[in-house]
Amino acid sequence: MADAARRMGLARVLSKRGLCSRTQAAEWIRSGRVRVDGRVVRDPEFPTVAGKHRIAVDGRGLDEVPGARLHLMLNKPRGLVTTLRDEQGRDTVYRCFDGAGLGFIAPVGRLDKASEGLLLFTNDPEWAARITSPDAGPDKTYHVQADCIPDAAMLATMQAGIDVEGEWLRAKSVVVLRTGEKNAWLEVVLDEGRNRQIRRLLAAFGIGVLRLVRIAIGPLRLGALAKGQWRALTAEEVAALAGE
Repeated sequence: MADAARRMGLARVLSKRGLCSRTQAAEWIRSGRVRVDGRVVRDPEFPTVAGKHRIAVDGRGLDEVPGARLHLMLNKPRGLVTTLRDEQGRDTVYRCFDGAGLGFIAPVGRLDKASEGLLLFTNDPEWAARITSPDAGPDKTYHVQADCIPDAAMLATMQAGIDVEGEWLRAKSVVVLRTGEKNAWLEVVLDEGRNRQIRRLLAAFGIGVLRLVRIAIGPLRLGALAKGQWRALTAEEVAALAGE
């Protein structure tokens, strides 16, 4: 019964290991590049239990397959630019990966220089496209320190939407987490990605942003990851972010 619960199609096993996309895995399998327990399998849906069956691609075990897909999360510090190289010579997010020997990875979406928090990186463009899809991508959650205390009417209008210089901006949800004498921390959830969306939306109400921290993308939370540190995503996190 335990094995039955863990069984999944062979293509999905390969993609969950981060070796390739599910589509690429199916192509590998159909072309005869994949063996299970020493036997060539050409069915992408062949029932397989990861860790029990011996799976090999081009004669190599899964841990030996070159060009494995990377899916990483970084706690971006404030002050770094989300770009590979900056024409103005400013420090970029790639400084956080110095000496890691990861090869080329690209950011999945962006955080502006003054923003901080959860930022994804990958060398898997198909996965990145699913994360950034305006229609099917996961929600993004931010904690925002505002320089005033918005009233209920402001919060309701932010969720309903407002025209800002010809562009309709809105938040999926905005709630007040806590307040001080002159400022407040808000939790803002976005289900779309527009340039500097939160800053521009709040500015339309005369509200300035003191800090902006992305704390979650879909089910993936920043958690206790230290500022400037990164880690690889688990296979389960990779699949969950892609909606699998």
